[in-house]
Amino acid sequence: MPKSDTNNSLLREIPSIDALLKTDAAQALAAQIGSARLTRLARLATENLRQNLRGKASGERPSDNGNEAHRAELLKAAEAELLKLHHAQIASGVRRVINATGVILHTNLGRAPLSPAAREAIAGVSGYCTLEYDALTGGRGGRGAHAEQLLVDLTGAEAALVVNNCAAAALLVLNTFARDGQTIVSRGELVEIGGDFRVPEVMAQSGSRMIDVGTTNRTRLSDYRDAINDETRMIMRVHTSNYRIVGFTKTPSLSELAEISRNSGLLLYEDAGSGALIDFSQFGVEGEPIIRDSIQNGADVVSFSGDKLLGGPQAGLIVGRAELIERMRHNPLYRALRSDKLRLAALEATLAAYAREEMPPTIEMIAMPIEQIQERAARLLRNLSKAGSATVRFEQMTTESAVGGGSAPTSSLPTVAIVVTDATRTPNQIADNLRQWNPPIITRILNDQVVIDLRTVALSEEIELEKALCALTTS
Repeated sequence: MPKSDTNNSLLREIPSIDALLKTDAAQALAAQIGSARLTRLARLATENLRQNLRGKASGERPSDNGNEAHRAELLKAAEAELLKLHHAQIASGVRRVINATGVILHTNLGRAPLSPAAREAIAGVSGYCTLEYDALTGGRGGRGAHAEQLLVDLTGAEAALVVNNCAAAALLVLNTFARDGQTIVSRGELVEIGGDFRVPEVMAQSGSRMIDVGTTNRTRLSDYRDAINDETRMIMRVHTSNYRIVGFTKTPSLSELAEISRNSGLLLYEDAGSGALIDFSQFGVEGEPIIRDSIQNGADVVSFSGDKLLGGPQAGLIVGRAELIERMRHNPLYRALRSDKLRLAALEATLAAYAREEMPPTIEMIAMPIEQIQERAARLLRNLSKAGSATVRFEQMTTESAVGGGSAPTSSLPTVAIVVTDATRTPNQIADNLRQWNPPIITRILNDQVVIDLRTVALSEEIELEKALCALTTS
């Protein structure tokens, strides 16, 4: 029989969608995912099976009995494909992972892990809550009022506003105060953050015209002064969170820019990026502006992230002069950018911890001394040695953790990691095996070795990590 005829015969025997939906596998999924989604997956499963069979030849056409057996075999293959698609969709959803990469603010893994108090706060307001209700008076309350007051207390600013992320904060500031004029910014600060966030494009979207001054590595006060004209509305300073320019460099201080702004009747806006409420230099992390210092040094408005060095949920936080904050609050754009109840609850809990001088998990990880990590690694290695394997080896290695999240690009944190090698598997295969664990364990590959950094693994996750590593020795 010609190959094309054989293929057509095989394709005609592919089970119908209705037949696939009646199988035990499909019926078990129906209660979990609903009939509409199940039908969509069944269509995709049969199509994938059809594509797999195209171009394959199976010799002579089977007998009638052979056809029946082959149809049953194809139905089982369709069931397997259906389950594969279902598991793939589950894996593509948002779920918990164990971050063993050593990158603390891992953007792909959700950046800052929330504190237990913040997680509890989210659960507490997931039903009805006092989002815009004053329980004392019975009247309407202000959305985010408590978080805003905490920000005022922690930064020394007159007022604060919360929106859904830092790009939104920059957009709101520029749109409110400079959409009909020009904003001056140093050419060396025209940054691009992950996700295609570029300062020039956000500025254009806001309606403000960007005037870039100076050069990439050197910008003088005279460059700003010479660029000011009747259309200038604002001077903007952008913290280069994800890179540093070193060597032959020059840039004015914030207080120097504040003096020019005041003398010219302009606003001074600082996009501080990561958002440090404390001095991180004590932990070896240099170059991150402290928000309170920015306010004291004369910035009229400062914006920063909630989910980076602050260690809270994704949010754009704006602090500054009270009359300026109120103008932004009454900008129609604010309603499109404001935060929801879950974000605000987590932010309140995080800021309240700062007020009590308690640190969120992010800062605890950054501040974790290498001796503590080494002790944890040694304990885990002792437990793993009991598993025993002729091919899998676990060893210690001194390396470096990273702050991540576009923060502190020139600062590294010394750490002790566990190296996993297997004589029968490649590093990629080992990493893939650990990703299939529940919850997935995300590692990094360094010098052709799988590396596990306990700096970003919570103590409560060590048991799960140990089970997964022990399973490597038996799989």
